[in-house]
Amino acid sequence: MRRPCFRDARFWLLLAAFVCFTAALILPSTSQQTNGVDVLFTVDITGSMNTRDYSENGHPISRLDHIKAVLRKTLVDLPCQSHVGVALFAERRIFLLFNPIEICANFSPIMESISAFDWREGWEGDSHIAEGLYRAIALADDLHSDLVFMTDGQEAPPLPWSGGPTFDGKPGAVKGLVVGVGGYGLSPIPKYDSSGREIGFYGEDDVLQESRFGIPPPDAVNRPGYNPRNAPFGDVHVNNNEQLSSVREPYLKSLAQKTGMAYRHLTDAQDFIEALRTHATSHPVTTTVSRGPLAAALGLICLGCVYIVLPLISWLGRQNWWRRRQHVVPVAAG
Repeated sequence: MRRPCFRDARFWLLLAAFVCFTAALILPSTSQQTNGVDVLFTVDITGSMNTRDYSENGHPISRLDHIKAVLRKTLVDLPCQSHVGVALFAERRIFLLFNPIEICANFSPIMESISAFDWREGWEGDSHIAEGLYRAIALADDLHSDLVFMTDGQEAPPLPWSGGPTFDGKPGAVKGLVVGVGGYGLSPIPKYDSSGREIGFYGEDDVLQESRFGIPPPDAVNRPGYNPRNAPFGDVHVNNNEQLSSVREPYLKSLAQKTGMAYRHLTDAQDFIEALRTHATSHPVTTTVSRGPLAAALGLICLGCVYIVLPLISWLGRQNWWRRRQHVVPVAAG
């Protein structure tokens, strides 16, 4: 005889699922206090950012692809009421994609913008890192936000012997991070043709190995072909391995110190998120947390037990019963 339904596990699991789904509809949301940030992410998209010296699932990926992966995880971690803006850097200019906007209400467009970062968006091939950082700081100041400036620090063309441009702003007026991107060892830079197809790597003769602007270095007078008027840099080929790339960490640290920002080398998303929490200007925000999804998840678990787990247990029981019956040895009559 079949047992009454109130003794059937399926009955109680279905009842529990009904209660959970009902609770998911009627449970009120709760509020909690947390710390939000307002930040402008500025990403270097010049050619050296195509260097593949990061890895994902055992496969090499470019610096730009690694930045995108880290920023996507960062967006998921940031609380609601945080505001995020996105800008691109190439040559010496900053191109603002959008002002800082609330992250939860605009999560999808922010995520899509970051996922679409591409070196082909660059408007020129030069990379004047210091000038780009100074302009990004001025932009972040106008937007009343912190700044995260992500670059490998490779100036192209190289800085003159006399050094880079001076910082005219107030150190520490804009807080945030200068993020060094790339490995410490020299790696080749992928080279592309006019159609955007990779055709190899940059060679020694493809890039400027030293700057020929400004004051020549002190040893220029000893170079072959030196002429103080017509050839102040001499007539000698110099190879400074500018066709190879690595994170220029000492240079980026000096820029961070000069501007009153913090420096961090980009490793993984968790380390980057911790650095952002430490150095960004946090402000208290109230976020709304819905308890409905948890109740709905419990209801789905109950349904899974009814339609997957219990039938599986029943099937395994029948299989074992059939095997035991097959192994019964009949007793001979006396």
